Amino acid sequence: MHLSLPAIGLLVVAGLAAGIVNGIAGGGSLLTFPALLAAGLPPVSANVTNSVSVAPGYLSSVYGSRRELAGQKRRAWTLVPIAVVGAGIGCVLLLITPGDIFEYIVPFLVLGATAVLAFQDQLKGLARRGRTTTMVGLTFVGSAYGGYFGAALGVVLVAVLALVIDETLQRVNALKNVLSATVGLVTVAVYALFGPVSWLGVAVTAPATIVGGYLGAKLAKKLSAQALKITVVVFGTVIGLVLLYRAIW
Repeated sequence: MHLSLPAIGLLVVAGLAAGIVNGIAGGGSLLTFPALLAAGLPPVSANVTNSVSVAPGYLSSVYGSRRELAGQKRRAWTLVPIAVVGAGIGCVLLLITPGDIFEYIVPFLVLGATAVLAFQDQLKGLARRGRTTTMVGLTFVGSAYGGYFGAALGVVLVAVLALVIDETLQRVNALKNVLSATVGLVTVAVYALFGPVSWLGVAVTAPATIVGGYLGAKLAKKLSAQALKITVVVFGTVIGLVLLYRAIW
């Protein structure tokens, strides 16, 4: 694949912004995914390239939010294996899904994930807060989503974890970073072997997401929970509607 200088610039800016947003609350892949589409990649290739590109940024976000992980070690070790299994299943589903079907599904996945976060407080009453079974089940679903469609993974994980964990959004965000990194590593392993990855796109985007991920994790400590939520909901809604327009017309 050939990338023009404007396309390279677009991917660098999108990668940096995505890393920052992922470190804050998730949803940064909603920036890199359409940027890869604009660079000329077909939807499935853009999706797998996006998943591989943002994975390093998740790792730097974990490092940046390590203080907020204090006291959550047992919870994290309980959920990480679930995330591995869920992500693996999601990857397989993507690889066997026809490209045209995937293109129509994507906007609804993005808008659905954004709606879950937007109406998080109302949905809390539907979940039994603190119940391990509920937390494990939601983590599995969120991770399978991440394996299938990397964009908005952080939105989904923040939304579902906040339903059942009685912690500040900053501490939920730190746990989300661990699970996002786990899903990211699984997607890198699977798609590197079997997916239509554009390695040139990864080489341009990934370094920017690493820098942005660390900066975003630091910035997340200074923002209010409401500011975190509004930031991601706005991103998710706008990009979801744009993708829906592209799919229909």
